[in-house]
Amino acid sequence: MFTFWSGNLALDFAGTVGHRDTDRQEFVGTPRLLADWVKAAGLLDEPPVLDEHDHAQAVRLREAIYRLAVAALRGRVRAAHDVAVVNEFAGHAPVSQVLVVDDAGDLRLSRTGSMDEVLAVVAGSAAELLGGPDLARVRECESAPCTRLYVDTSRGGSRRWCDMRECGNREKAAAFRSRRRP
Repeated sequence: MFTFWSGNLALDFAGTVGHRDTDRQEFVGTPRLLADWVKAAGLLDEPPVLDEHDHAQAVRLREAIYRLAVAALRGRVRAAHDVAVVNEFAGHAPVSQVLVVDDAGDLRLSRTGSMDEVLAVVAGSAAELLGGPDLARVRECESAPCTRLYVDTSRGGSRRWCDMRECGNREKAAAFRSRRRP
């Protein structure tokens, strides 16, 4: 259900809306779905029960991240309000990560925290991307109607799709079919 192929946690979070420009698809439309994303992203072992306020705050951060990344991608001025939103969340303490010994005596990583702490991790990822050298590698998927953003880490910087298994495969298959038509 959730995808994590953007190469950056903040862009993966921004990608929880699909087809923004056409048939908008909301993948974390409820507090429960947001909690499922938090767990799938590996941010918390067990996310807390989230409410509408937690959900609204997460969506607020997500949309600010998306707008900032798109503005950078298109050479536009970044809105001061969006920068303030990312900084607001990045200023919180992040998720607690500690080692625990399980029943078998093995060490494992335990991640605990509140939604504010989860959003601090996501906002920190956004700040690092948007204020760092990888910003120049942010791309938007070329497959219509996909609007997913990703960090292009390909050797030549020529990656065109958010993911080869979905958008890339669909585009290549369509190109093949169009070449085969009489």
